[in-house]
Amino acid sequence: MTPITVHRLDLGHFTRPAEEWGGSHARVEPVFGYLVRHARGVLLFDTGMGTGSPETDAHYRPVRKLTVDPADVDAVVNCHLHFDHIGGNQRFPGIPVLVQRTELALARAGGHTIDSLLPGVRYTELDGEHEIAPGVLVVPTPGHTEGHQSLFLDHGDRVTVLAGQAYDFAAEFGVPYRPWLDRLAELAAGRPARVLFAHDDTLWEGVLPPPR
Repeated sequence: MTPITVHRLDLGHFTRPAEEWGGSHARVEPVFGYLVRHARGVLLFDTGMGTGSPETDAHYRPVRKLTVDPADVDAVVNCHLHFDHIGGNQRFPGIPVLVQRTELALARAGGHTIDSLLPGVRYTELDGEHEIAPGVLVVPTPGHTEGHQSLFLDHGDRVTVLAGQAYDFAAEFGVPYRPWLDRLAELAAGRPARVLFAHDDTLWEGVLPPPR
């Protein structure tokens, strides 16, 4: 079986104002994507921050990076469709971009993202779980948005979860409890797990608690 490998990509950072997160000062937050190589090709999980809204740029002061050659990617998976996760989608014309149907409908209704980032993308709409390749499974993880999704990677003796913004930080993982955690635990079946995030450079490691 072809090993599944994961490479984290630095896609830049933005500055979240203090009033937006309840702190006493502005907070710089990294933006990460992940390049996943598997038996059927290469996928990119999230594409970074997009342009098209001067108001958003003034608010968040983003610094953007994207170093992936579109020729090296067979598919894109967006955890959700906020501007800081889909900014590079339009650089991959003709390449399928996998997204939950509910998330795409929410984005197309307006007021959810930078609208100019949505056209010119070949969306593949999903309704729930979807196997991309052996050991590579899209799993709905709603909470941050209704259509948020994560990627479950089965390495055999261990698992990796690309959790996007299902939780903002590794230290918060599992709190509050969300029902989809039971599905991840069922898939992991007691094996060691590593959980990686879109806006935190630390990770969660351990054995997922058994389903409730």
